[in-house]
Amino acid sequence: MTAAGEVQFDEIGYWSEVKLDIVREYAQAYSTILTKKRLSHVYIDGFAGPGVNIARSTGEFVPGSPLNALNIVPGFKEFYLIDLDGGKVEHLKSLVGDRKNVHIFEGDCNEILLEKVFPRVRYEDYRRGLCLLDPYKLNLNWEVIETAGRIRTIDLFLNFPIMDMNRNALWRHPERVTADGIARMNAFWGDGSWRDIAYEKRLTLFGDEDAKLGNEAVTKAFQKRLLEKAGFQHVPIPMPMRNTKGSVVYYLYFASQQPVAEKIVMDIFEKYRNRGA
Repeated sequence: MTAAGEVQFDEIGYWSEVKLDIVREYAQAYSTILTKKRLSHVYIDGFAGPGVNIARSTGEFVPGSPLNALNIVPGFKEFYLIDLDGGKVEHLKSLVGDRKNVHIFEGDCNEILLEKVFPRVRYEDYRRGLCLLDPYKLNLNWEVIETAGRIRTIDLFLNFPIMDMNRNALWRHPERVTADGIARMNAFWGDGSWRDIAYEKRLTLFGDEDAKLGNEAVTKAFQKRLLEKAGFQHVPIPMPMRNTKGSVVYYLYFASQQPVAEKIVMDIFEKYRNRGA
């Protein structure tokens, strides 16, 4: 984390640029539809960053998700942008300027979303929101995800950080995982049930042992969790986002209450799925 006035820009690769394009395309369709329905709709970003990133391929600045959202026409009514890093927040403020409908918060989105943002997007007030939760690592709490589903007003894009999970919690030898790794995984998942999903008992010469399953078992279980525990009605199969070696870094989930939203996102996912593979 940097202090106010100091900015550390994120260097992003090809698939991160794809993610920005996916969110931007959906945000355009989302804002167009809700404007026609005359529903007040807002954009929410829990890990907004400084507003711009550096493309690894060119070394040039590229707009981040907040700037993409701010440029959507027809526009969102309000914007709620959050980041824990003071330097990034100050730089984002400098780019946004004095727009009165943009609310920028410095702090932990796990608290700010629950206390200050989601209460402003109530179903009974005919308000709706598009929310991007793109955590830097395994530092998002399940309560935020579940609340987004339970209030019935949020369309959600979620970074499911499988690489960080594998590094910190989903080890081949689960008995060796640190207490911190377990705590972080429990916080993201909501409880310790991930252990029963990520491993299965297998008989060996030394008796029953826990065998680690692949990413697919974990991602399917989380998709089911978004539907059954968080209360979203529509959650398509997430899109794998890769690094330059082809390894999956995270999965991009989408969750909504509306079937038309799922259809739009599935079309966008399909458009980008095999690019750069």
